[in-house]
Amino acid sequence: MSARELRIGEALAARLCHELVSPVGAIANGVEILTEDAGFAADAATLIGQSASEASRRLQFYRLAYGALSPVGADVARQATLELFKEGRCRCEWSAAMTPIPIEFVKLAMNLLLVAAGALPRGGVIAPFWGEGGLVVTARGQGARVDGNIEMLMSADLGVAEINPKTVQAVFAGALARALGCAVECDGAGPDSVSFSVISR
Repeated sequence: MSARELRIGEALAARLCHELVSPVGAIANGVEILTEDAGFAADAATLIGQSASEASRRLQFYRLAYGALSPVGADVARQATLELFKEGRCRCEWSAAMTPIPIEFVKLAMNLLLVAAGALPRGGVIAPFWGEGGLVVTARGQGARVDGNIEMLMSADLGVAEINPKTVQAVFAGALARALGCAVECDGAGPDSVSFSVISR
């Protein structure tokens, strides 16, 4: 394993833990409330139930996006993605009626959707689609923007020291694209829109 691969693995693990700290911590708080004051049992049960559901949704998505060792089917990925984004500032539009994304590009689509969500500081809509030119993921919302170095983060030239939990999502998406013989191009299509296009090299 190269130093770069090791760094990506470490940063992805740190990012995943960060995603789970909040709902798991809320579950622990709910259990603590139950043990201290039975009068709040109903509220504690609601907190535990909601937090457990949130943790489950995140785990289902990240298991496919980060950990799947075999190709992920579009239907399974679409359902996990819609579940992940059904609450919160970003909403995902991924209709079953869309042209199916080829199975080898599904994992990349899931990871690019996370990059796209990061481009919407005030929330908005993210969407993947497969067209004549291949895979495109869009982000639409007020103030949509991406890091000016986003394409460098997705390139093979990025230094190992630059890979951390904050940048690793783009780094990993770029690595998935290269494994498919592709590169990712970012385009600010409008003042409130950004697109990520997967281009064959």
